[in-house]
Amino acid sequence: MKFVRTLTAAAALLAAAPAFADNTLIDFEGVTSFASVADYYNGGTDSAGASGSDLGVSFTGAALALSNDELGPYFSNAPTPGTVMFATDSSAVMNYAHGFMNEVSFYYSALNAALDVVTIYSGLNGTGNVLGSFSLSSNAQLGGCSDSAFCNWQRIALTFAGTGQSISFGGEAGNVAYDNITVTAVPEPGTYALMALGLAGVMVAVRRQRKA
Repeated sequence: MKFVRTLTAAAALLAAAPAFADNTLIDFEGVTSFASVADYYNGGTDSAGASGSDLGVSFTGAALALSNDELGPYFSNAPTPGTVMFATDSSAVMNYAHGFMNEVSFYYSALNAALDVVTIYSGLNGTGNVLGSFSLSSNAQLGGCSDSAFCNWQRIALTFAGTGQSISFGGEAGNVAYDNITVTAVPEPGTYALMALGLAGVMVAVRRQRKA
């Protein structure tokens, strides 16, 4: 009975560790259209002064939000319909200082194919080692959609080794739009401590049961 109780407690400790393999989603909803995303997801504001969630994620000035208005639709059928992101030049970078691992995914709509346009780096601001890159196919109007220039969206994912801190979106202004960027956060140190404590409890219980 004691073994069962200890095992249950250890499982509860592990279940109480939400930071382990926690996905961070950037959907651009609420960012001001034609403004730089900037620190909207970093406890600050976008370049127009609108504030969002503090996810520890920031963007350089060339990463701009885009929403439909009376002059368009610019896009349609995006996974989150209000706002998407585009890069005005090759300096558009998403930074996540805490670090991310395992996989990066996002939805995109591209008028023309783009080779190695999205790159994952081990350092901030597109520095350090290249951990992986995405080449995008032309897909903006696949399936015969025609209600906007960017009317078809495709999810793409890349697994990689190591810890990333930034993603460069390589420019392609007017060619590629992005939505729902998802990264897997590096676990908080406290998560490892909870795991170690839970496993230690299991080991102690097993030893006691063997002695009994």
